Amino acid sequence: MTPGLVREHGVKQQSDFGIDYPIKRETAPQNFLKLFYPFHYSVGMAVEKQLSGSDLTRHQTVILWIIHSKGEGGHTIHRKTIERLIGEWYELGSPAISKVLRAMADKDLNLISIRESKASAREKIIRLTKKGQSTVNEMMKRTEAFIKLISDELTDEEIANGMEFMSRVGAIVEGGFSGQKG
Repeated sequence: MTPGLVREHGVKQQSDFGIDYPIKRETAPQNFLKLFYPFHYSVGMAVEKQLSGSDLTRHQTVILWIIHSKGEGGHTIHRKTIERLIGEWYELGSPAISKVLRAMADKDLNLISIRESKASAREKIIRLTKKGQSTVNEMMKRTEAFIKLISDELTDEEIANGMEFMSRVGAIVEGGFSGQKG
């Protein structure tokens, strides 16, 4: 039995997060909101802490993640793409992003290189250095080990259902809503 889960006659009644059981479509929005902050902040921040390790700031971590996940071959990306994507997560303007990128390119960190685009001297291309790629690999390995500790506490069915749910919600949010009124 999952810790903190109240059961009556084998049926889940309520979780530590106040989720009402049985789960129903009608109560899904309220239950989702009850989980949002614990999941976003507790789980999200724990995963982000693992990604950052002891050497990277939150902004450096997210920039490395953007390059890894959205960059060409996982190592090269336009600066404007970083600016657009990081702007969706943080209220971080162009000057602040430039400052973070310069620090990451500095000889002390040497995580990225910044060069002019062949198409436009005003556009910059950001590329992971060997040290940057090694840092991303370490981030991933460390964070996968942390997530394994979590998944070891779940059944295969819980893992599959959770992954499917998160994938679907992500696709819906990123793709827009068919019934959304704007």
